[in-house]
Amino acid sequence: MPLPKAELHLHIEGTLEPELAFELAARNGVTLPYADTEELRKAYLFDDLQSFLNLYYELMAVLRTEQDFADLADAYLARAAAQGVRHAEIFFDPQAHIARGVGMGTVVEGLHRALSRSEETHGVSTQLIMCFLRDESAESAMATLEAARPYLDRIVGVGLDSAEVGHPPVKFREVYEAAAALGLRRVAHAGEEGPPAYITEALDVLGVERIDHGLRCMEDPELVERLVRDRVPLTLCPLSNVRLRAVDVLEDHPLPAMLDAGLLCTVNSDDPAYFGGYVADNFHAVHEALGLDRERMRELARNSFVASFLDHDEERRARYLAEVDAYEFG
Repeated sequence: MPLPKAELHLHIEGTLEPELAFELAARNGVTLPYADTEELRKAYLFDDLQSFLNLYYELMAVLRTEQDFADLADAYLARAAAQGVRHAEIFFDPQAHIARGVGMGTVVEGLHRALSRSEETHGVSTQLIMCFLRDESAESAMATLEAARPYLDRIVGVGLDSAEVGHPPVKFREVYEAAAALGLRRVAHAGEEGPPAYITEALDVLGVERIDHGLRCMEDPELVERLVRDRVPLTLCPLSNVRLRAVDVLEDHPLPAMLDAGLLCTVNSDDPAYFGGYVADNFHAVHEALGLDRERMRELARNSFVASFLDHDEERRARYLAEVDAYEFG
């Protein structure tokens, strides 16, 4: 049994494995520009963020119905459970679906169909976070938030993802203010491609409670001091960082230095179908490449539950933390 953990940085669209992509394409009469799953899997070996995003959005064409989204989420949750995930906070990108004629209700209801039975089926508790595409307009983000109003009982928070450079957090000040007024939790991708200043801006302007990625904070000692003092969680994605060239090789990843500095770091998988591994694979990879000992691994697992949005259920959080503390490494 793998180390119990929460996953806090996971794009559900990024869990679309080639086999499911072809299955959904056949179901919906979509022709993919690949001969078979083997050829498509080779396409997953992209060179940079933009080539990844091009493929990512291309494959979304197979997601059409509530059942498609339910099947996608269910497939992820089965894999996550097998990797020791006890709680998952799952991102989704409604703008990418609405732009191709798939309504907010189809996406949310489909995902909720799988998430609502996840504890019973997989033993994984779940929450849903709606992300805005930062390379789209602020007006589009606000329209997306409005479209989500009927479904806010199924959505715990909002996030900000996609291409970071040239799209500073301040661009989304008003939509984050509106989300806060609706009682939604707030997170944002910052400091992956973008500079440390984007992390500061996400905190000060957007009022985020958690930073997704954030590895470039190490370039700003004052920012590190602030993140440590305020216990702001960072949801790191090591294999993703290597695949997207944020870090050249995993052995160079700043995770050990970040932990030594006292940062509240978590390890997650980001877009695991594309980035070479689900969350336990990321844990194993950093253990091997960075020489993290068992207590460091236990710290990362504990951090994942501490950083989660389980504030409404402290009893559950305490139960998960107890599982981590009691875990015996093989």
